[in-house]
Amino acid sequence: MSDPLAKLAPAVRLAPAKLNLTLAVLGRRRDGFHDLHSVMVSLALADRLSLAVTPTDPRATDSLHVEGFDAGPVADNLALRAVGEARRAVGGGWPGGPGPTPALSLRLEKRIPVAAGLGGGSSDAAAAIDGALEAWDAELDGQRRLAAAARIGSDVPFFLAGGPALVEGRGEQVVPLLGLHGVPGVVLVTPVVAVPTPDVFAAFDAIRGQGDGAVRQSSVHLAEELRAKLSAADLVARAGVLASANDLLPATSLVVPELVPFKRALSRLLHRPVGLSGSGPTLWALYASESEARAAAEAVEAAVHDGTLAAPGPSAPFICATTIVGHRQEGVAS
Repeated sequence: MSDPLAKLAPAVRLAPAKLNLTLAVLGRRRDGFHDLHSVMVSLALADRLSLAVTPTDPRATDSLHVEGFDAGPVADNLALRAVGEARRAVGGGWPGGPGPTPALSLRLEKRIPVAAGLGGGSSDAAAAIDGALEAWDAELDGQRRLAAAARIGSDVPFFLAGGPALVEGRGEQVVPLLGLHGVPGVVLVTPVVAVPTPDVFAAFDAIRGQGDGAVRQSSVHLAEELRAKLSAADLVARAGVLASANDLLPATSLVVPELVPFKRALSRLLHRPVGLSGSGPTLWALYASESEARAAAEAVEAAVHDGTLAAPGPSAPFICATTIVGHRQEGVAS
């Protein structure tokens, strides 16, 4: 009798960062979460996750090795938790069943800053669900994948869909927006400051309790445009509106007040609007192309290096030029 594990090949997935182009907070729910209306996009900046079956010991447990940015304790990593959720959802429904799926060895190249408002951990979790299913040669229908993703975190369902999307509810309602044409460039600047998301939402509840209607209107309008057709140039032309279309911006400014003068200084340096992704601390600016974004990122690096742009935090910020991905990236990385 052939060994089903011998036929299982490793899986490799890219786990892209995300950007909130708009973020309207509609109010606090009874379960403690907040209802959102957010237009989110995936970025070319991505972590790389590989997964391989560990066939030698039936008592083996899932393992994770991380390179790059410090992702914190391995036991708390969302990628490992996602593999466990995928295993429970699959049950005995894999080629080696009816027993449970075998342990996986995960290797994560962490290229996205941690706790930055870019969704790196949630993206790793989505990549882990998808990659684990391939590694086990197992299948789950879309609804069961979505349910597993939602149990891990609010942003994880978005990353299963990939590409521009309207995200509602606490994050579990995802509607793809397929009308983006062209490849907009983005400059990301992530200061080395802690911005705990629970603290930001607590500050939001204390000062407002519900979002600004103008932000909701901007979010609805952008979603409508991205459902139809919107060019990269037209998206950049809307940057002034989008940079202020984040209901969490006042709350983040209270939690980390030093972010306010830095955001203003960055906007003056780049001569364009600067927005905040999620609860921060990552700041972003839009460009019509990757080459323009790269030139802008180099200018930011030079200004930080020579002291003309003073960044908060104990060390230099993460600075990156990347692009918005108009559709889901396929999983295999080079």
